[in-house]
Amino acid sequence: MLRYLIFRLLQSAALLFGILVLVFMMVRVTGDPVSLLISREATNEQREAFSALYGFDRPLHEQFLRYMGNLLQGDLDQSQSLGLPNLDLILQRLPATIELAFGSLILALSVAVPLGIASGMYRNSLLDLLARTLGLAGQTIPSYWLAMILILVFAVNLNLLPSFGRDGFRSLILPAVALALAQTGQLVRLIRASVIEVKQENYIRTAHAKGLSARTISWNHILPNVLVPLISVVGVQFTYLLGGSVYIETVFSWPGLGSLLNTAINGSDFALVQAITIFLATFVIAVNFLTDLLYTWADPRIRYN
Repeated sequence: MLRYLIFRLLQSAALLFGILVLVFMMVRVTGDPVSLLISREATNEQREAFSALYGFDRPLHEQFLRYMGNLLQGDLDQSQSLGLPNLDLILQRLPATIELAFGSLILALSVAVPLGIASGMYRNSLLDLLARTLGLAGQTIPSYWLAMILILVFAVNLNLLPSFGRDGFRSLILPAVALALAQTGQLVRLIRASVIEVKQENYIRTAHAKGLSARTISWNHILPNVLVPLISVVGVQFTYLLGGSVYIETVFSWPGLGSLLNTAINGSDFALVQAITIFLATFVIAVNFLTDLLYTWADPRIRYN
């Protein structure tokens, strides 16, 4: 287990270093990073002063060492449009994004796990048809379109839920539902397929032969084996929810990292875009590392491969 842990740590560190190098080079791929980071109306004197301030007039290797040194100290530069440290802006918005991601993931799991198991246990039933329909809908309906329909129905016509902002649990419902549909569809399809596969195993036939009830077989024998692929997919989905909720946060004016990234892009605030990219990449790598640890806990055979 220790050997596997060290290997995964080194692999994660190498991946993070590669991402940091890629972000560093993307700013300089045009040959003149100052043109990306300063207003087009700036004079030559302002451009030269900006270049000297941020070290763009130095050799490339010196710029990279300064860049890495700042990152190791937690310095993600300063927002050009907001005039505040990028790290402070990110940490202010991070709780809202995590809240939305957890809310939508919990909603997706609470629907997908029982429905997927029941669908796999009772193939070709009405419940199975419902599960397959939900899976198809989740994979085909765009989240931003669903978000607008939810606002129109529940906020405008019925006036039941707020359509924007972050003000308590009621504000979380609509964006969480809009973001959870795609995850629910994928999870239902995965769990259903896993249940059907596990049902063919000999130990399941033995459990039936012993006279165990379908409920006991589902929760005590099938669910633990479905848990292994489920953990892997949930980890991937959570990282997607952290970085892929830009449209949902923008539609619902949810004050998270997605809406901050959208603001930075619209305002050509490249320094803030770069900081959010680095932060999310680091966060995603950390979540994937924890997912791998849970994966090995659920299936000990993996540590020896």
